[in-house]
Amino acid sequence: MRINLLLPASAALLLAATLAPAQATDVMPPEGSAQSVNGPCEKLAGLQIPNVTITSAKAFPAGTYTASSDNGGGGMAAYASKLPGFCRVMAKATPSADSDIVIEIWLPLQGWNGKLQGTGNGGFAGSYDVPELAAYIEKGYASAATNTGHNASFIDASWALGHPEKVTDFGRRSIHEMTRVAKLVIAQFYGSPASHSYFASCSDGGREALMEAERYPDDYDGILAGAPANNWTLLLTSAVTDTQALTVTPASFIPPNKIATIAHAVLAQCDALDGVSDGILNDPRQCKFDPATIECKNGEDTGQCLTAAQVTALNAIYGGVKDEHGKTLFPGYLPGAEEGGNGWGTWITGPAPMHSLMAAFGSGYFSNMVYEKPNWDYKSFSVETGLPLARQKTAEAIDSADPNLKPFYARGGKLIIYHGWNDPAIPGLSSVNYYRSVIGALGKTQTQSFVRLYMVPGMQHCAGGPGPDNFGQSPIWNPDPRDNARTALELWVEKGTAPAAIIATKEADGHPGSGSAQAAPVMTRPLCPFPQVAKYKGTGDTNSAESFVCTAETDSTRM
Repeated sequence: MRINLLLPASAALLLAATLAPAQATDVMPPEGSAQSVNGPCEKLAGLQIPNVTITSAKAFPAGTYTASSDNGGGGMAAYASKLPGFCRVMAKATPSADSDIVIEIWLPLQGWNGKLQGTGNGGFAGSYDVPELAAYIEKGYASAATNTGHNASFIDASWALGHPEKVTDFGRRSIHEMTRVAKLVIAQFYGSPASHSYFASCSDGGREALMEAERYPDDYDGILAGAPANNWTLLLTSAVTDTQALTVTPASFIPPNKIATIAHAVLAQCDALDGVSDGILNDPRQCKFDPATIECKNGEDTGQCLTAAQVTALNAIYGGVKDEHGKTLFPGYLPGAEEGGNGWGTWITGPAPMHSLMAAFGSGYFSNMVYEKPNWDYKSFSVETGLPLARQKTAEAIDSADPNLKPFYARGGKLIIYHGWNDPAIPGLSSVNYYRSVIGALGKTQTQSFVRLYMVPGMQHCAGGPGPDNFGQSPIWNPDPRDNARTALELWVEKGTAPAAIIATKEADGHPGSGSAQAAPVMTRPLCPFPQVAKYKGTGDTNSAESFVCTAETDSTRM
């Protein structure tokens, strides 16, 4: 099973029955299209770009486009969908002797809206989302994607062993190269540059998004960064220390059946704190849940309680990464929304010891990028020695936690960050801390003039969870800026209209962003610009956004 760390459900939403492949052909748009092309698609194969080879340039007519798993998408399943005519450009960038960055650019043959949309990756990357490229050209964007310099599963970091240049490509160089190449291809194909450029992605893609804002501020006018893994070295340190806590002894592991025990206890204590009992912690910082309250009595493990060893493990997960003096270096996971397919059982604890996604990421990172030992034993790790080495080896290449966004601000860039309060992959407080660090560096007034943070109650990693989790973060979206972060971002960039509250929706079919006629909303809630929080007015339908109002953060929620 592949867990999509990119933009959740985007691939599943676009999959259709596989039909015969469209044939490459020289297709030109008719007169009167929104943006005329400058020449045949195939001529792009001769475009000369430093350190780049155009490996393919083919035009596909409107109709069913079929892609196989060997099309450069890094192992994606076969894909087919009816699409408008487009020019597909494949390129390889080699900024170093050990670089092999695959780049794919799709250019609408008709109706180009004049904009570039860059896409990101999940996990350790190694692939990209072909259906995401398709979704953008359907809306008139030229779109671009990259494998970040290697082909592999998103949980596989073995490619990094002995290849520091590939680590640099993955960490900071590939998205910039993708953007550089895409802009040159666009200018050649259409005869004019893109009027605006945007980037949107989640998870590692959120880290890439902040990397672009920090290191390459001229690349994009507007950036949408979801659940960013930007403090990479500390996040993966947390992955290892949490795995250690869960495996100190066989008795320490919290099995899948006890995740529900934890979740029910958290809700029993904290669900009503926000004035509404709905299975959602509106702001889980209010919840001071103590795992000791569900410790088994008299040492008897009934299955509906935690053993003393499991209580210790859970406290470590909530507590975050600490130094030798007990100071918190990286936040822990907040209580709430532990259950579900995108919850703790997948990310933190796993079905068995050392079988969670975070255990895989932590082990893969330290064994291949830091210690460079395939047989590295995670049990030997210590924060005191491992974290400094991780920073020395990879922080410059991978971390995007620098709060100095002055160059991005100076050129008029706009940044929207979103994060689920109950993300079991990347703690929500990580984004809160980053946002506050930007305020510390630039000041509150300047920061709020170009940055917004939206914390999403009840949302897990990028999507999922009991709370409303569809607010335009997937490539398929309703253009209304009141319930769409992407449209709000473009209005901010192009019209100067700063976003306020954005309405999030929970759909009945459970597919965020599907936009289908069957996807009737069952709940809507306002997402308030941080540090504001949505508060129930005391009357009205608790499933309706109209019954909530954005209010200032209180001392009880400030952390």
